[in-house]
Amino acid sequence: MDLQKIILKQVREARAAALKLALVVSQDKDAALNAMAKALWDRRASILKANAQDVAAGEKAGLSKAMIDRLSLNESRVKAMAQGILDIVRLKDPVGELIQVLKRPNGLRIEQVRTPIGVVAIIYESRPNVTADCAALCIKSGNAVVLKGGKEAIRSNTAIFKALQGALAGTRVPAGALQFIASTDRAAVTELVRMDAWVDVVVPRGGEGLIRFVAEHSRVPVIKHYKGVCHIYVSARADFKKASDICFNAKVQRPGVCNAMEKMLVHARAARKFLPAMIARLRAAGVEVRGDAATQRIVPGVKKAVAGDWHEEYLDLVLAVKVVKDVREAVDHINTYGSRHSDAIVTEDKKEADIFLRGVDAACVYVNASTRFTDGYEFGLGAEVGISTDKLHVRGPMGLLGLTSYKYQVYGTGQIRV
Repeated sequence: MDLQKIILKQVREARAAALKLALVVSQDKDAALNAMAKALWDRRASILKANAQDVAAGEKAGLSKAMIDRLSLNESRVKAMAQGILDIVRLKDPVGELIQVLKRPNGLRIEQVRTPIGVVAIIYESRPNVTADCAALCIKSGNAVVLKGGKEAIRSNTAIFKALQGALAGTRVPAGALQFIASTDRAAVTELVRMDAWVDVVVPRGGEGLIRFVAEHSRVPVIKHYKGVCHIYVSARADFKKASDICFNAKVQRPGVCNAMEKMLVHARAARKFLPAMIARLRAAGVEVRGDAATQRIVPGVKKAVAGDWHEEYLDLVLAVKVVKDVREAVDHINTYGSRHSDAIVTEDKKEADIFLRGVDAACVYVNASTRFTDGYEFGLGAEVGISTDKLHVRGPMGLLGLTSYKYQVYGTGQIRV
C-alpha cells in the first residue's frame, strides 16, 4: 500500500472515531486517560530503551545539545509525562459547556455550546512528550488525533504511542481516536495536510522551517507560531535585582525553547547601572552578548549586533541587547522585530506597565515575570497542543478550550419562518 493510501486509511479511521468519541461522557474519557497514564509508567523500560536508541542516533547525526535535550527521556521525564495526563484528568471537560443563551421574541431558545473540533493533526519535532501531551488533551476534549513526529524521535514516539493506544482497550474511547504516522518520509507531511475532507485542523510544532512548510502546503487550517523572538524590557523604574533574576532565568534556564528571552531592551537611564553587572552575570553562565553601539560603549568587549540579530531566534546561549529611550521605543522595537509570542516589562510603574501591556502585539505579555511561563502547564491548562501567535480561534498556549469549537443548539415549539 502506498503512503497516500496508508494515511488516507488512518484519517478516515480518525474521523469515524471522532464521531463516536463526541458521545463519550467525561467520566469515561477520564477513565481512558487514567489507563493511558498507567500504561506509560508500566512500559517505561521499553520507552527508555527506544529513546536511548534515538539519542544515540541523534548524537551520531550531530544534533545540537539543545535538540538532544529536547529528545532525551529518563525515568523522571516519563513520570512527568504520566503525571501530565493525570493533571488533564483533573481539568474540567469543556465539551458541552454552555457559552451563551439567546432567547428570541418568537420563543426560540438558542444555546451556544462548546463542541470538539473533530480530527486534529499534530506535526512535531524532537520532543517525545508531545506524543503523550497531545494525545491526552485531544481525548479529553473529545477529538481524534493524528500524530506525526520527527524522524529523530521515531523509536521513542512509536513506543509511547503503542503504550497509549494499547491502554484504550477495554475503555469506551475508540482506539481509532489515536493515530500515529510511522513513516519518516517528509512526503507523509505533505499528504497529511492535503486531507482537508478528513482533518479539521493542523498544529505544527517545531522549527520555523517545518512550520512554514506546513503553512505553505496545507489545505487544512493551520494553528501556528513561526518562532519565539521574545523580549524583556528593563525600565528605569525597575527593581534591578528583580530584573536581573528575571532576565537571567528567561535566557539561561532553558535557552533552546520558544519562550526563552532572545532580546533584552534597557532604558537609557538604567543602562549604566544595570548592564555591567547583568552582562557579567550572563557571560559567567556562558552567554554570548551582542549589543548596539550604546551597549558596547557601556560594557567593553560586547560583540556588535548586526541588523539580522534583531530578527533572529537563537535558541542558544546568545543574547542581543539594545538601549532605548523609553517604553514607547521599546514597544515600537518589539512590534517591529518580535514574533508576537511572549514579551515582558520589568517596572514598578503601573502606568508604564499599562502602556506596555496595551501596546505590545503579542500572545502573552508579562509584567515583572519571566517569559518562560508561556506554557500550557504553567498556565494551568494541564499541557498544550502548541502555542499560537495567530489571532483567530486561539492565541497563546493551546489547551482544552483551544481544542473546541461550538455549535448552536436551537429549541423551538413549532415555530416557522414567515
